[in-house]
Amino acid sequence: MTFAATVLTLYPEMFPGPLGVSLAGRAMAEGKWSLNPVHIRDFAADKHRTVDDTPAGGGAGMVLKVDVLAAAIDHARELAPDAPVLAMTPRGKPISQVRIRALAEGPGVTLLCGRFEGFDERIFAGRNVEEVSVGDIVLSGGECAALMVLDACIRLLPGVMGAASSGAEESFEDGLLEYPHYTRPPMWEGRAIPEVLRSGDHAKIAAWRKQRADEDTRLRRPDLWERHRDARV
Repeated sequence: MTFAATVLTLYPEMFPGPLGVSLAGRAMAEGKWSLNPVHIRDFAADKHRTVDDTPAGGGAGMVLKVDVLAAAIDHARELAPDAPVLAMTPRGKPISQVRIRALAEGPGVTLLCGRFEGFDERIFAGRNVEEVSVGDIVLSGGECAALMVLDACIRLLPGVMGAASSGAEESFEDGLLEYPHYTRPPMWEGRAIPEVLRSGDHAKIAAWRKQRADEDTRLRRPDLWERHRDARV
């Protein structure tokens, strides 16, 4: 089954962008996933192809019109009725590796990219759209966020990564940050690779990596550490 991605955007020329090279690009060429950028403006009903209007109640900027968004989403659902629709918005729930893995195991996803001041709020309940955020930042539009979500999904598709274990021992997969990595040369500017990693003792190496994952998560991401600790209770 091919993972099918539909992107609803005002800038379809931004796709595939970086997804056309490296792992994602090769996977697309091999038919492991497909991409369909859809221009939101094609669903505007007036002669000027208007997609936005002034905010109700006043204020700066423009808001994407709910009727245009609804027509674009309806079109996407006709193409991929089983694919969830995700809107890229800083007001959404932070997306997690757990959610990414669930998406990658499904038939595909439709990503709705905002611009200007964002979406008419009625679209979320009116079309059952999931709001997701890629971080506590504000971007010029949802396209960069959509690229991030797709990249995270595509690398998990069967046969995309070289080693089957590559996606398992990574940050967030088990609720922790990944342990640090080293490679040759063994000594660089007075800094040595930890001796345990050169010992050949796989049990000790595994224990060291687990300890470092715990320590780094606790120090760098106390929020993750608290959730991980609570999950084990």
